[in-house]
Amino acid sequence: MAKISLILDTRKNSKKGDGTYPISLSIYHKKTRFISLGYSTSILGWDESNCKLRKSVACNKNHKCEEIDMELEDKLFQAKYLLRELGSSIQLLDVNGLIELIKNRWDDNITSEIKKKVENNITLREWGEVIINRKRSADKPGTARWYETGVLAAEKFNKGETVKLYDITVSFLRNIEAFYLGKGNSKTTIGIHLRAIRAIYNSAIEEDQFVPLKNPFETYKTPTAGRSKKRSRTKEDINNIRNLEYPKESILWHAKNYTMVMFYCRGMNFIDLVQVKVEHITQTHLYYGRSKSDKPLAIKIVPELREILDYYLVGKQQKEYLFPTNYDGSTEHYQKYKSQRRRMNERLKIIAKDAGIEGTFTTYYIRHTWATIAKYMGISTELISEALGHSSLKTTQVYLRDFDNEVLDEVNAMVVS
Repeated sequence: MAKISLILDTRKNSKKGDGTYPISLSIYHKKTRFISLGYSTSILGWDESNCKLRKSVACNKNHKCEEIDMELEDKLFQAKYLLRELGSSIQLLDVNGLIELIKNRWDDNITSEIKKKVENNITLREWGEVIINRKRSADKPGTARWYETGVLAAEKFNKGETVKLYDITVSFLRNIEAFYLGKGNSKTTIGIHLRAIRAIYNSAIEEDQFVPLKNPFETYKTPTAGRSKKRSRTKEDINNIRNLEYPKESILWHAKNYTMVMFYCRGMNFIDLVQVKVEHITQTHLYYGRSKSDKPLAIKIVPELREILDYYLVGKQQKEYLFPTNYDGSTEHYQKYKSQRRRMNERLKIIAKDAGIEGTFTTYYIRHTWATIAKYMGISTELISEALGHSSLKTTQVYLRDFDNEVLDEVNAMVVS
């Protein structure tokens, strides 16, 4: 006589990497077979007598226990009802034939969890490579590399195995965060990887490649580092750099010029600086598109900027790059650009020391510094965001956290004095 029951499959070889076991249908008909139902929990998380999840157990915290229990009960009911329908004809089937009929019965139910899992079997790697190749084709190698590191981080956590988008749940994301924290990675680094995973996941949804039962990123918040070290410098620091004297045409002379051009151009990114061509410059403005967002920007040329530009413009044709340090924006030459950026930051260490600036000073700090000085001068965050070419006001607010904190410190000092 055939027998079907709902169990937690605690066989040794069924144990998952996170220490949980699959909830399965145990089917006995001459032989015993198991059908995994797509959920797992710990031994403590399973109420064996009632065949339900225990809500109070930590590993079930992120499960919608009542909905899952109803689904499991429905699957068990459908399987048992099938046995009644078969009656004595069940003797004509072996256990594998019975399993096939049970699965077919479930497939008739459009809301079946198993059906949705089968239809949504695209992996993070598969869709990630589509996005990565797009970025490489569009000569966005930095963004392509960001996506790639996110995929690799997920696969490393998953013991080298590919990750199905279906398997990315709130629990999966929290486990991956804990995994990398345990390895000593910073919250900033972990957040970078998880935001890349989120971007790939959401892209698959937007392009109708994947239909989630629930988007985990609506609940899970990617980690942030909180207040990091200050990334802006003062106007006095910038003036000290402006007043430095280096031998004309020396490495540091050029590096100082690049620094001031980036500052005069509203905190221009280094990757955008090295792509400036003569044709981007008119009598009144410097025009460029941000590499990160393609947002077009027009910078009015102030006298201090004009003086530097005029030097580099001498003898150059319209299609030539303005600066000796140049980059065509292609994936092929991205490594060359990274080497140039590294050398520029090495030279900025020397420039910062010569200007009496303590602590770190890189090309990225120039951008933060422009934003913070603008804020101190009373310019709104919205205008600063537009000036920097940010696609989101939230990004600008991150730049200005140092400013906000200093203002609060000053207010507190006035209150308590």
